[in-house]
Amino acid sequence: MPDISLTIVVVLCLASLAAGWIDAVVGGGGLLLLPAMLLGLPGGTPAAYALGTNKAVAIVGTTGAAVTYARKAPVDVRLAVRIGLAALAGSTAGAFVAAGLSTDVLKPVVMVVLLGVGTFVMLRPAFGTAPLAEPVSARRVLAAIGLAGLGIGFYDGLIGPGTGTFLVLALTALLHFDLVTASATAKIVNCCTNAGALATFAWKGTVYWQLAAVMAVFNLVGGTVGAHTALKKGSGFVRVVLLTVVFALVANLAYQQWIA
Repeated sequence: MPDISLTIVVVLCLASLAAGWIDAVVGGGGLLLLPAMLLGLPGGTPAAYALGTNKAVAIVGTTGAAVTYARKAPVDVRLAVRIGLAALAGSTAGAFVAAGLSTDVLKPVVMVVLLGVGTFVMLRPAFGTAPLAEPVSARRVLAAIGLAGLGIGFYDGLIGPGTGTFLVLALTALLHFDLVTASATAKIVNCCTNAGALATFAWKGTVYWQLAAVMAVFNLVGGTVGAHTALKKGSGFVRVVLLTVVFALVANLAYQQWIA
C-alpha cells in the first residue's frame, strides 16, 4: 500500500462511495473515482497504478449493483453476458490500438456525440421510460452485441470515460429497454469488461490491493444503494441522472482536451 495519509484514504473512500452510487444508477462513476485516485496517490506514482487500483475497486461495486439488479429487475442475464463477452473482446482490441494512437484526436468526436445524445434525450421525454411491448428481434440483439458489445468495449479500451453511460444509451436505443433495465444490463456487461482489465493490471503488478480492498467496501455500499435507488425511483429519476452525467462527461473531456 502506498504511503498516504489517513485523510487522503478517507477522501478516496468517500469518492469511492459516491462513484459506486453514480455508476449503479447510470454509469460514469469513473468520472469521479479515477481523478480522485490520480490526485490522491503520491506524486510520481505511475498512472497504471491508479488505473489498476481503480478497476479493482470498481469491479466490486459493479458486481454488487449487478446482483441487486438481477434479483429485482427483469434482466436477461444470458443476453447481458453475450454482450459482455463481446465487450471484453472489444476492450482488449481497443487497448492494443490505444498503445499507438493519440486519443486526443478522438475526444472532440466523443464530445460531439455526447452533446447530440444529451440533446436527443432532453427533446424526447419518453426515451427509456417504458420497455417495448413486443419481443426483441434477433437483428436487434445482434446489433446490440456488435455496437454495445464490440463497439463500446473497443471505446472502453481505447479511451474509457463514460463507458457505462454509453452502454445504457445504446441498450435503450437498440433493444428498447427502459432506463432501469438498461442500467441493470449495463452493470453485467461492465463486470465482464472490468474483469478483463483487472486481470491485465494484476498480471502487470499495477494494483495496490490493500488500498483497493478498503475503497471497495465503500464502492460496494454505493453500488448496492444506487441500484436500490434506481429500482425505487424508476426511469424518470435515472433519466435526470443520465443527463447530468452526460454533460459532466462532456465538460470533463473538454477540460482534458483544451485546459489541462
